[in-house]
Amino acid sequence: MRRLIAVLRLTWGAAPWAMWRGAALSVAVLAMGVALLGLSGWFIVATGLAGLAGIGIAFDVFRPSAGIRFLALGRAASRYGERLLTHDATLRALAALRLDLMRRLAARPVAALQRLRGGPELTRITADVDALDGVVLRLALPVLAGGVTHAAAFAALWWLVAPAVAAAVAAGYLLGAAAILARVAAVSRAPSAEAEAATQELRRGVIDAFRGQRDLLVQGRMGARLAELAALETRARRAEDRLDRIDRASGFALAAVVAGVAGAALALGGWLVAGDAVAPAPAAIGFFVALALSETVLPLRKGLAEIGRMHDAAGRVMATEPAAGRRDGPAPRPEAPRGLTFEGVAVARPGGGAPLLAGLDLRVAPGETVALSGPSGSGKSTLLAVAAGLAAPEAGRVLLDGHPVDDWPEAALRARLTLVLQRAALVAGTIRDNLALAAPGAGDAEMRAALEAVALWPVIAAKGGLDATLGEGGAGLSGGEARRLALARAALRRPAVLLLDEPTEGLDGPRAEEALRGLRAMLPEAAILTASHRAEELATAHRTLDLGIYISKTASVCPTSNRRLAARV
Repeated sequence: MRRLIAVLRLTWGAAPWAMWRGAALSVAVLAMGVALLGLSGWFIVATGLAGLAGIGIAFDVFRPSAGIRFLALGRAASRYGERLLTHDATLRALAALRLDLMRRLAARPVAALQRLRGGPELTRITADVDALDGVVLRLALPVLAGGVTHAAAFAALWWLVAPAVAAAVAAGYLLGAAAILARVAAVSRAPSAEAEAATQELRRGVIDAFRGQRDLLVQGRMGARLAELAALETRARRAEDRLDRIDRASGFALAAVVAGVAGAALALGGWLVAGDAVAPAPAAIGFFVALALSETVLPLRKGLAEIGRMHDAAGRVMATEPAAGRRDGPAPRPEAPRGLTFEGVAVARPGGGAPLLAGLDLRVAPGETVALSGPSGSGKSTLLAVAAGLAAPEAGRVLLDGHPVDDWPEAALRARLTLVLQRAALVAGTIRDNLALAAPGAGDAEMRAALEAVALWPVIAAKGGLDATLGEGGAGLSGGEARRLALARAALRRPAVLLLDEPTEGLDGPRAEEALRGLRAMLPEAAILTASHRAEELATAHRTLDLGIYISKTASVCPTSNRRLAARV
């Protein structure tokens, strides 16, 4: 429960004003519904009694009718506004939750983050975040609005009818409905978590089976894998069936409570009327209000039935502590040697094991481009991660402007050094939004210059310029165009050191060379280090370093890479 409260604080705090407005409208919807049914009940009884007494022609039907119309229209308008505001606020809250999750994930090692890039892992993270919208929409807001409405109904019944009727309605819902809902939350937690876990495992299994179907067929394991998936589906279905049974039983129990409370209110009203303590028309209000208050409890069982799913999702989302980051403070005073320097560096494959590279000495001076070449799996990407301060070397050290990378405060390091990974990380939004991630203060002229430097401006201009909209993950651009947009974004930061991991993947030869030369022209003083495998990338570098000569004798690379290395030796 503590985790759900933490999620609620985070999501509510993301858009508190919108949340409170949505909560106020939720109260208005429930209160108007209760008032509408109570007034309608009073009106029916009062007009019937007036007719029986022969004074119907003198009875004022206009003001009660106007009140009923007002409440009906107000309830509909409030419902629309409540849905609009609460869903908008929840979407903003989920966006804030995603940002908080990114900060928490940033505390993990690079190897762990790389494993999260797989489809099944990303699917699980997305499902966890989406599951948490129920914390606000199906738990917090309904409980808050229902509690306020019950308090208002209690006060109104005490004033309009009698304290005994108000107490009976409040006690019936408090003791009966609250007990049933608490029981629903308790018994639903395990099957809800089980259903979610089985569904996620089934989804991952289907993705893995689809991707590895060729190997499964060759190994003769396709039948066994399909049987495993069928067992997972059965497990998920059984958990869902248990939830359905709990939902039906709780619905029946809540309906019985509502009927019992309404019957008690009716009986008390009749007893008060018989004793001339209350007039017949006001006495009917208690019965109709008791019926209307069912709207405050019946929807809650859906949210409480998913509490196990939400609790487990909150546990995974909130489990990792936020990244502590580097120490704060001013940047070190630059000393010789300027640029990026490797001194006796050894790196290992993510996850540990024998070093891939050992004894690497290298300096990349300002204004120089050095390309790292070598067989696949030789440690090029790992070496860039070490240079960026995202991983620690097995031995040796990396210096930035004469100071160890670990001595640089986070903000100062990121201002001096930029790493562009193999996969272009783009977001849904405009081209301007994507570029502004790197340089929020950059103007349109600077953004256009960066796009022109990587030969992307003609493409962007044809799509609508900086206001052109991209879909999720940069949808709307080809792989090569997305790659150049990531390079332009990195150039906007004007880093002193630029690390590029296979920067021209997805580009043809002329485009690749044009983009790299434009990047160098825009950053003439930057020290650029690239992990390269293409001739165009090697051709634009001032120097090329073959990492094959540094590969540890105990390390292994892929078979084809071993053959290439052996041929070279």
